[in-house]
Amino acid sequence: MKTAVLPHLQVFLDVARLRSFSAAARELGVSTAAVSHSVRQLEGQLRVVLLTRTTRSVALTEAGRRLVEGAGPGLGQAFEALKEVSAQPGEAVGQLRLTVPGVAVPYVITPVLPTFRARHPRVEVEVVVENRFVDIVAEGYDAGVRLSEAIERDMVQVRLSNAFRFVVVGAPGYLERHGTPERPEDLLRHECFTIRVPTTGALFAWELERGRKNWRVPVRGSIVTNDSALRLSLVEQGLGLTYAFEPALEDQLRTGRLVRVLEAYAPTVPGFFIYFPSRAQRSGPLRLFLETAKELLMQKG
Repeated sequence: MKTAVLPHLQVFLDVARLRSFSAAARELGVSTAAVSHSVRQLEGQLRVVLLTRTTRSVALTEAGRRLVEGAGPGLGQAFEALKEVSAQPGEAVGQLRLTVPGVAVPYVITPVLPTFRARHPRVEVEVVVENRFVDIVAEGYDAGVRLSEAIERDMVQVRLSNAFRFVVVGAPGYLERHGTPERPEDLLRHECFTIRVPTTGALFAWELERGRKNWRVPVRGSIVTNDSALRLSLVEQGLGLTYAFEPALEDQLRTGRLVRVLEAYAPTVPGFFIYFPSRAQRSGPLRLFLETAKELLMQKG
């Protein structure tokens, strides 16, 4: 076995990361049949099933998950080392894969990437924007960006932003017609546009706090969507209330198109953090991205 399995192992890791044989084939520039054959070869040599396949999905078996977690980081580091030896002295090369929620992109990624790319043009950056919770080790990411409370405890966390609030907002016209909520439970009598939690399928309960007391209000509304722009558009049209990331509402609040309600109950969260497994700190591209991000983001105070 030994080195003969390495090409097949790389193909398997690509399929596991992308959760798709066809996507892996496109990335590798080969046929889907060749990718499938390579994975079967690896499974045959290891005598285990690594992936479960249906016509619509690809999922890791327990053996496949262990192989990704054990071999993925090491093989990635080996390929990075091969790239680094071809670099000029002091030149950074390699790849950086990040998973980021949509709400963080304008505040964490957009301000940093232009400077990072200008400084390190030979580092390839892939940013996947999605709002679900991601197992960055199993899915082959170098790091992720999330709110602190959503990060696994065994991960290294580095702050990228100051604390901010989530607020309930509505249009003046809506509040004139339907009244202004005074207590968290008043929201149950209002039209509230919320989201569905990706991991559970349940509707997101709005989280409020005042002093040491916390509320999780099971709001309801006629429209549920994970698109924040659509929710804000509906609210600006006076159709209901929504719960939103306060820095994203600066223009609407300044012009009076939206107003805060229940402001005394608005919860403060620690901010956005980048997180990664401790062994990932050895990655040159990740270390350089962290340096650039902290320089550009934290200097804003």
